[in-house]
Amino acid sequence: MSLAKPSLEMLRALTDENVLRALMEEGRLTRAEIAARTGISKPTVSDSVRRLSEAGLLADTGERTTGRGRVGTYYSLAADTGAALVASISPEGVVAETVDAFGTATARAEVGLGRAPGPHATAQALTEAVALVRPRVHGPLRTAVVSAADPVDRVTGRLVHLPDAPFLVGDLDPAAVLAGAVDGTVLVDNDINWAARAERATGCALGVDDFVYVHLGEGLGCAVVTDAEVRRGHHGLAGEIAHLFTAGPRGTALPLIEVFAELGLRRAESTAIDVDALRAAALGDSATARRTRGALARAVGGVLAAAVALADPRLIVLGGTWGAEPGIAEAIRDHFAGLPRSVPVAAAQVPEPELAGARTRAVEALRTAIITTPRPEPSA
Repeated sequence: MSLAKPSLEMLRALTDENVLRALMEEGRLTRAEIAARTGISKPTVSDSVRRLSEAGLLADTGERTTGRGRVGTYYSLAADTGAALVASISPEGVVAETVDAFGTATARAEVGLGRAPGPHATAQALTEAVALVRPRVHGPLRTAVVSAADPVDRVTGRLVHLPDAPFLVGDLDPAAVLAGAVDGTVLVDNDINWAARAERATGCALGVDDFVYVHLGEGLGCAVVTDAEVRRGHHGLAGEIAHLFTAGPRGTALPLIEVFAELGLRRAESTAIDVDALRAAALGDSATARRTRGALARAVGGVLAAAVALADPRLIVLGGTWGAEPGIAEAIRDHFAGLPRSVPVAAAQVPEPELAGARTRAVEALRTAIITTPRPEPSA
């Protein structure tokens, strides 16, 4: 049985992709350097550079090689190839960034939000933040990636309001809000899922395919990574651990979020954890601080034990505003190590992990969008 030969169009597309990816990684290259990095012949690279330049994707930088031999021209992506939008929606407010195909953040804006802003105010803040960064972009916003401190429906991309959630946005559709500003797809996911991806890419879970990321901050959450993929669940609600039953401070079983109510560590008229009060109560060498750390360690340890039983991870990562606090993390680690099934526990390392994870995905999506840009038919 004979195999069909690839068409000339397919070969050109593969060559163009290799040329573009080489430039995206290096920033600028001569045709000879592209050929050396890709293993593609110099004439074929020259044809590709011509096609991509005619399509408006590449540009002569005006720089030339120096020294002996033939002078080479440096090429890079054209300035107007566009950018990707990265946005974060959290109790601290909305952050909007633009990133180029080299992975460089080119603009950033922040707009404040209240703790229960609702969908209308959140949409306004997101629109305002995007308007602040948009003038810094030459060309289209080709794609967007959004991180939200609320659960996200995996089918629709809409934020989901759960009972007793500490950050109340409501039924917001970020893709619809961004439709007028972004030309391509808008990907939305929960902030803790993005944080887990960031830790696997560059943090304490670097290269680990099976781990659980537990976020302990004003809110509580968890991301389960198996076979190098975040498992979002049927509706996208996997990892909502706030109502998981665990050991309470008086030895009774309580939902995790209620442990903080028992300890007097929740904000007034809210399920949000009062992080300042928690730090004040749990850190230090007093008997009260030791008791508080012990109660927190038992409660969180019960959640970690459940995660090990269900997901069989190689590692557990503790993140969040107090989850990685050295004194508290050490107490959790020590308690968990004494349980029948324990795994190593590491503190999260990546700054702004939800933005870091979303930013990486945005660069990947932007590069794909540029590579698949329609090109004019080659001249005869």
